[in-house]
Parts: sequence; C-alpha cells; structure tokens
Amino acid sequence: MTSKIGNVWVFAEQEGGKIASVSLELVSKGRELAATLGVKTEAVLLGNNIEKSTATLFHYGCSKVYLAESPDLEPFTVLPFADTIIKLAKQHRPNILLFGATPKGRELAPRVASALLAGLTADCTNLRIDDFDDKINGKSYKNKLMQIRPAFGGNIIATIVNTWEDPQMVTVRPGVMRLGEPDASRKGEIEKVKVEIPAHLKVLKVLDKVQKEKSVDLLSSQIVVAGGYGVGSKENFRLVYDLARTIGADVGASRAAVDAGWIDHDHQVGQTGVTVRPKLYIACGISGSIQHRAGMAESGIIVAVNSDPGAPIFSVAHYGIVGDLNDVIPKMIKAYKTKG
Repeated sequence: MTSKIGNVWVFAEQEGGKIASVSLELVSKGRELAATLGVKTEAVLLGNNIEKSTATLFHYGCSKVYLAESPDLEPFTVLPFADTIIKLAKQHRPNILLFGATPKGRELAPRVASALLAGLTADCTNLRIDDFDDKINGKSYKNKLMQIRPAFGGNIIATIVNTWEDPQMVTVRPGVMRLGEPDASRKGEIEKVKVEIPAHLKVLKVLDKVQKEKSVDLLSSQIVVAGGYGVGSKENFRLVYDLARTIGADVGASRAAVDAGWIDHDHQVGQTGVTVRPKLYIACGISGSIQHRAGMAESGIIVAVNSDPGAPIFSVAHYGIVGDLNDVIPKMIKAYKTKG
C-alpha cells in the first residue's frame, strides 16, 4: 500500500519580521510542485513576535504556516532553529522541504537533512516533478522531485533524484525561481508550535550584530551591463561603468572579472554570484560559461559584445556584436546619446 504523499514545505526566512525574497520565490515554486502532486504548500516560520508576517506567506500561496515563536529563536542561531524544524518534520513528514541558499539556509539544511536521514541537493537551478526509472536497481519511482543543478565545475547540468525517505530537500539560490504575484485575498491557517529548546542547544549567544549594505542590488535591477575577463583590465572596466551610467543600468560582472580583482563580489552574476532577470542584460567581454549563463539566461533581452564569434554567450544572446569592446562600447554610448 502506497503511503500518502506529504505536503511541500518552505523554510520561510525572515529578518525583523520581513520575509526574505528567496522564501517567497520558493513559495511560488512550491505551489507549482504541490499542484502537480495534488498536495498543499506550507511554510515553517520561526522567530519571535512575527505572527503578522504570516499574511505575506498566505498572499503568495501558502495554505498553512507552522508558526514557532520564542525568545530562544531570536536572534537566529542554528541549533534552536534546526531542533524546531527537525521535530516538526518528524511529526508531519513533508514530501519536499525547500530552503534558500542563504547563510541561514546553508547552515540549517545540512543539519536538518542529517537528522532526518534525508538527501539534500544544494544550489538547484530548477525543480520539477517527474517519474524516475532506476535501471541499475530495477526500481521505478512515481512523482519524484527532479533536482537540477550544474555539476563538475559547471561543465554539465545534472538531474539528481532522491530515493531515500522523505523529505526530499534542496537549497535554491536567491533569484533563481520566478516570483509569483501576491493576492491579498488569499487566507490560510496558522498552526502555532510549542517551542521547547533543550538547554544544551542554547550554548551560543549573539552579543552584537553588524550589517553591511551591499554596494549594488542586482536582484531588482531592470538593466544590467556586465563585464568579463575580456574587458582586459580594472582600468578598462570604466567602459562598462560609462555604458551603465549612460543608459541608467547597474553594473554586473563575471566570476573571472571578480577573481581578477577588477570589481567587488557583490556585482558577480552566475552560479556563485547572483541570478538576475533584468529586462535588458548587456554582456561585454564575457565568454559565457555555463556557470555565468545560469545566472542571466532568463533576462528579457540579452545583448552580447565579444571579439570571439564562437563565444558561448552568443548561444543565449538575442543580439550579438562581434568586435572589440574598446571600439563597440563608445559607439553604443554615442548612439544612445544621439538617439531620436
């Protein structure tokens, strides 16, 4: 007899009562997965005095929120959070458990997976439900979570299937999943969780908290001009900044440009940076490795400038310009300034 499929859960990360964008993206994706499975989308929300935050989760599509409130859960420390989530998961047996690949999510998810003896795939770029035939062991599985991510240094795209006991667990980087539209008319159920943290899990105390604002917020950018190693030097990166300033864009970069020290990591786009979906993405001197394309391939319009006609970036570009960016970018700036 087949056991009943559990629901889709999202760890709802919050700071000061504000739900993290990546958690809302996961709720949106969770709704899609749950609809395929014929189950519900639920969230686990931990903190203190945060009940009002549940409304946001309902607006984005959660049907239930497990609300755990306690002074022991604020500020965040990993052991009390992990203990609470593990107890809830053992009690309710979700089919799928989604975490954002944030500092909090990356601390929590492995601990939860280890305690539940569950599989965990990190940094997924796509998720879907499908059947799986294990030809090696001669077994077939219905409605499994296909966990898709770059592997072997980004040289291939791997599809990973967890045949262990539920939950099937993944982490997903911010910006990868498309954010759905909120509906203020959506309501849901709040199930309040009794929080009992053993004394030996309260060993860590936060004495002070220091926050630093990012130099750029590429996740919300509508236009991005990004430079790669093909720009040539840190000094030459001024061309990228000049074009961005001219058209009102934010500046992005490839990992190679960041590793070379030409620009700060906050600007990095790709598998180890941020995933962006601007209306316009202009890639200058970027070869277009699979790791970089994973972070920008769903941009509205992609324009690539590269001196190599065989550069992989042209495979995802809507418009390609083969030429020296030292010549092309000044012409683009001049054309923009004289348009109309």
